[in-house]
Amino acid sequence: MAEAYLEHVNVTVTDPEKTANQLCELFGWHVRWRGDAIHGGLSIHVGGKDSYVVVYAKGEPPADAIDSYATLGGLNHIGVVVDDLDATEARVIAAGHEPFSHADYEPGRRFYYEDGDGIEFEVVSYAPKTTV
Repeated sequence: MAEAYLEHVNVTVTDPEKTANQLCELFGWHVRWRGDAIHGGLSIHVGGKDSYVVVYAKGEPPADAIDSYATLGGLNHIGVVVDDLDATEARVIAAGHEPFSHADYEPGRRFYYEDGDGIEFEVVSYAPKTTV
C-alpha cells in the first residue's frame, strides 16, 4: 500500500481573495482553482504542486471568535515549510503580521504568526542556518 499524504486543508476566512493573494505573496504559491462552493460560498485553492490550502467564505463571518485550542476539532495552526526562514519572516512583517514563538530546535527553526482572520501559521525551515 502506498503511503498516504495530506493534500489540502480547508479554512473559513473573511475574504478569500485577500487571503489567497497574501498566501501567494508570502510563500510563493499560486492559485490552483477558484469557484463556487458549498452553501453559496467561494473557495480558492492556493498552494504548490502537491498540496494546498482552501480559503473559503460564505456570507458574513460569525460574530463570536472561537479559541481553536479549546474547541474539539478546532484548527490549531497550519504548518508551512520554507527554504529561507529569515526572508519569509521579513515578508510576514511587511504584510503587517507580528511573528512570535521563535524557536531553534532539532532539526529546524520556526516562528508563528496569525493572519487577519486569527488563523495561526507555523513557518518552519529545515535548511541549515546561515551566518553572515
